[in-house]
Amino acid sequence: MTAQPIHFDGPGGDRPRLVPPMPERTPQALRLAIQEHAPHLLPDFEAHWRRAIADAFNLTPVPAFMRLWWTQYAIARDPNLEGHLRDLEARAAKSEDAQESAALLAEYSRLRRQAAAVEPGR
Repeated sequence: MTAQPIHFDGPGGDRPRLVPPMPERTPQALRLAIQEHAPHLLPDFEAHWRRAIADAFNLTPVPAFMRLWWTQYAIARDPNLEGHLRDLEARAAKSEDAQESAALLAEYSRLRRQAAAVEPGR
C-alpha cells in the first residue's frame, strides 16, 4: 500500500484529508493520474499533447510540457489548494493597492513553485 500525503484543513489545520500521491514523472503516468483524480484537466492535457508533442520529431518540448502539467496536476489533486490559488488570483486582480496585489501574487507564485517541486509518491 502506498502512503498518501495527509493535509490538514480548517482553523489550525486540524481536520485531516488525503491527497492522491504524485505519479511517476512520465507522460503516461501523469495522464493516468489526471484521468483518475482530475478528469476535468484531461481534455486540455490531451489537446496540448497532440498539438505540442504527438507528431513532433523533436522531443525538446517534452520537459516543458511535463513541468506545466505536473504543476497543474499537483494543484488540481488538492481542491483546497486549487481554490486558494483561484482566490489569491481573484483578490490580486480586484485589489486597488499595488503592494497588496504584489504580495498576493507573490504568494500565488510561491505556492505554484511548491506544487511544481512535489516529488513522485508525495
